[in-house]
Amino acid sequence: MSKHGTYIGRFAPSPSGPLHFGSMVAALGSYLDARHYRGQWLLRIEDVDRPRVVPGAEDAIFRTLETFGLEWDGAVVCQRDREQAYAAALSRLKEGARVFACACSRREIADSVLARDGSHRYPGTCRNGLPPGRAARAWRFRATPGEVCFDDSLQGRICEDVDADVGDFVLFRADGLFAYQLAVVVDDADAGVTHVARGADLIDSTCRQILLQRALGFPTPQYMHFPVVVNAAGEKLSKQTLAAAVDTLPPADVMFRCLAFLGQCPPPELARAGVATIRQWAIENWNRRLVPRQRTGLAPGEQREYV
Repeated sequence: MSKHGTYIGRFAPSPSGPLHFGSMVAALGSYLDARHYRGQWLLRIEDVDRPRVVPGAEDAIFRTLETFGLEWDGAVVCQRDREQAYAAALSRLKEGARVFACACSRREIADSVLARDGSHRYPGTCRNGLPPGRAARAWRFRATPGEVCFDDSLQGRICEDVDADVGDFVLFRADGLFAYQLAVVVDDADAGVTHVARGADLIDSTCRQILLQRALGFPTPQYMHFPVVVNAAGEKLSKQTLAAAVDTLPPADVMFRCLAFLGQCPPPELARAGVATIRQWAIENWNRRLVPRQRTGLAPGEQREYV
């Protein structure tokens, strides 16, 4: 909880397909943490990356959450409606010389070293000005040396030197779209989000987001990163790995298995109850300390242990 007792959490799915079991783990975990601590739970559609949007996915997300009784507070926020807020934040960063124009293409940085998240670390080509005859394609945040650290409620102390490990990262893309890192920071700040509970696949973005929060004068939320659901091959469940949409499965069974994945030890008899009964039990008995403190966990029915 925050020092003032206020809790504002959120669930922020991308409409790139229907919710699958891994998505529901993040949705249910963030919902239960908010409701257990008598907080708000907001819903945001993260569609800033327009090429990844699948027609109909947004409505499918709404229907699925309603089926599971995961009611959200207030109006749904969509990133497609927030471009003015992102532009204003980028302008502030420009005024403070915290960003610079970049002319580099992906091909031009393809030979650079890899960052922790598997992307190519930017080599700083345009840091001191655009090369002669080159026009700006994107805007990058000017990273500074030194570790950024935060205490994750599940994963413990996390530190990263963004300058050394990632380099200057993109805030405004060459295709004219704002980057996820900027959008999520502005959205969380504007909504007053105090607690971010999400999958551990996003943990490597957190230090970049903290740098942006500091540069823009925004508060840093409390972070909690749940284990990401993977298959037996160690692949994150997704549309690409043919993960089944949860709206094709019995809702009570999905919710029970999500609770088991999150370490909440639901009693066996609860498996025969309805969604509303399971949800109420889960809100009352939610315990962060029982959630496995790993970055990945095996999907139900797969034959591997947490790693």
